[in-house]
Amino acid sequence: MSTKMELEPKQKRAPGEPCCEPVAYPEVERRKAERMAVVAKALGDPVRLQLVDVLRKHAGKVCVCELVPLFDLSQPTVSHHLKVLREAGVVGSERDGLWAYYYVIPDAIAEFSAWLK
Repeated sequence: MSTKMELEPKQKRAPGEPCCEPVAYPEVERRKAERMAVVAKALGDPVRLQLVDVLRKHAGKVCVCELVPLFDLSQPTVSHHLKVLREAGVVGSERDGLWAYYYVIPDAIAEFSAWLK
């Protein structure tokens, strides 16, 4: 099946005139997009994604000492990944003596996951 298309010669447009109309406009306002980007960036590492997966499946708070054996990483590296997640607001933590206990903050991911649907 052959479709005939008529092409028009290019026309010069006036300075500042847009070349075409946008196909769609963003529905997410800038501040919300910035918040979601921080969460997306924090979750953009496979280890951090796995850490969130473990934390969200666990009832209650999880000690770092329970997380380290799950990964082929040193304790300081696991703690660094948890710090990135904490700074992004994805996880929270509480200290008890020498140990830190982590948990997922459900509301932090809710906004991002709702946007993905």
